[in-house]
Amino acid sequence: MNRYPVWKYAIIVIVLLLGLIYALPNFFGEAPAVQVSSAKSTVKVDASTQARVEEALKAANLTPDLLTLDASSVRARFATPDEQLKARDVLQHALVPDASDPGYTVALNLASRSPAWLTALHAFPMYLGLDLRGGVDFVLQVDMKGALDKRAETFASDLRTAFRDKNLRGSSVTRNGQALEARFRDAAAKDAAKNILTDQFADLTAVESQEGSDWKLAITIKPEAARRLQDQALKQNITTLHNRINELGVAEPVIQQQGLDRIVVQLPGVQDTAKAKDILGRTATLEMRLVDESPEGRAAALGNGPVPFGSERFPTRTGQPVIVKKQVLATGENLSDAQAGFDSQKQEPGVTLTMDAKGGRVMRDVSRENLNKGMAIILFEKGKGEAISVATIRGELGTRFSISGAMGITEANDLALLLRAGSLAAPMEIIQERTIGPSLGADNIDKGFKSVLYGFVAIMAFMCVYYALFGVFSSIALAVNLLLLVAILSLLQATLTLPGIAAMALAIGVAIDSNVLINERVREELRNGASPQAAIHAGYDRAWGTILDSNVTTLIAGIALLAFGSGPIRGFAVVHCIGIVTSMFSAVFFSRGLVNFWYGRKKKLKSVSIGTVWKPATDTAIAADAK
Repeated sequence: MNRYPVWKYAIIVIVLLLGLIYALPNFFGEAPAVQVSSAKSTVKVDASTQARVEEALKAANLTPDLLTLDASSVRARFATPDEQLKARDVLQHALVPDASDPGYTVALNLASRSPAWLTALHAFPMYLGLDLRGGVDFVLQVDMKGALDKRAETFASDLRTAFRDKNLRGSSVTRNGQALEARFRDAAAKDAAKNILTDQFADLTAVESQEGSDWKLAITIKPEAARRLQDQALKQNITTLHNRINELGVAEPVIQQQGLDRIVVQLPGVQDTAKAKDILGRTATLEMRLVDESPEGRAAALGNGPVPFGSERFPTRTGQPVIVKKQVLATGENLSDAQAGFDSQKQEPGVTLTMDAKGGRVMRDVSRENLNKGMAIILFEKGKGEAISVATIRGELGTRFSISGAMGITEANDLALLLRAGSLAAPMEIIQERTIGPSLGADNIDKGFKSVLYGFVAIMAFMCVYYALFGVFSSIALAVNLLLLVAILSLLQATLTLPGIAAMALAIGVAIDSNVLINERVREELRNGASPQAAIHAGYDRAWGTILDSNVTTLIAGIALLAFGSGPIRGFAVVHCIGIVTSMFSAVFFSRGLVNFWYGRKKKLKSVSIGTVWKPATDTAIAADAK
């Protein structure tokens, strides 16, 4: 009656082992470390960077406890803060020879002390949020009106070009905010303009009217197109912020959308608010220029002569310099879009660029006159320029063309991202900022840990006293619930915040309710005269419906907080919802496994240790205390 099959015990053992493995990294603490990350959008951190770090540390007789490479940085972990500071100085000297033009950011940081075998199993500790680790928090307001105004100006320029190409005489286009107005001298020109709008400008809608002998089209951006443009601007700004924040050396930045037009930026571990503001407001610009292919220019590129007058030298991603003319053909302001693709003619990866009307007209004229010559795309950051692409003009270019050559698929995707996110799509301003010191974060961790620990110990003591051996089973199940909760949060690489710790403390109190229901139900069956084995079986079966109902209703409230809340509320809701799911497993499935393992083997069970069971009718106690 009260026996689990072997496969159920196997599930319990496997879940406990996995929970223990993925929760363990949180108990090893953190060690001083040095983090090397990219300081430029065009500088990548890869295996070669890790090799350079390892070589520099070896030359300085420094042996890190652990050297790891992740998606955006290299981390070297050390045993003492003295080694950390020395390593920072060594890597700064080795990787940043020119302090005025740093390619990498070398920053002090903390790394988990988890052993290598846990790291190999992808078992990592939870990230600590801003309120637990300290740092800065910004709320940025995105100027959506500015983004739409900018797009409307682009539409106006494109319309003028399109009307001119179709020889619509007497046409004019003016802009007032996001509204455009096109005037024509006759109805035929107006009809032709409407056809152009239908064929080439799907995001625009027009209403025609007549003023005297002139025809007028009132042109506006469609509401769905405006929403799409705003969403694209917000996402591009978030991508740009990610690129910029890499320079700060922040390991786990939080950059997320808040509402329709706000971005929340949380930088744990950063205390320099002024530098953070500088990075968030930093601008990056793009320029397209012709390569100087004169004999003097080629000689200068090989280092055999000075740079010719009217030209400049810029480094490329491969380190080979390129000499380009100072005349700027087009800038990032003329770039509407950039998407990675595949050149079907050359059978190689490339990037497709989409220019606005002004940029397309310039590129068409320049490419017609400079076939088979080189064109470079220069990215400027902090006053320093770098050629991120050098391609040969193979044909006449227009508003849409591709660049390719000696790049893989990953490089093409990276280049498209750089071109799209080189600058902000819409202006932003900081409307809220706050700074949290690391000492306050450490205090929050200490108080939060103590609140969870004291709550757990108090509940465990009460359950053991009131429910005897069944209380011990409930306490073990509660410990398993906490273990699984920490393991899942670590597995998801969730960021633990102060509200998350509060949700953990609450989860302990909520989780024990299920065991209280089960224990009281078993007591009730014993009070009604059922045998101990029958009482255990009926207690778990009949309490399940109530447990399910109560947990589902609580889960609904948690999902509502997760769906409609933001910031700290969402952090609380995530831990709360996961805690409900783990409590149902531990309180019902796991605790019943313990009870079945202890009592299920006894065929002639006369009593169970579940505290004192009172009979209301005779007020006589049936001793069910421990044996």
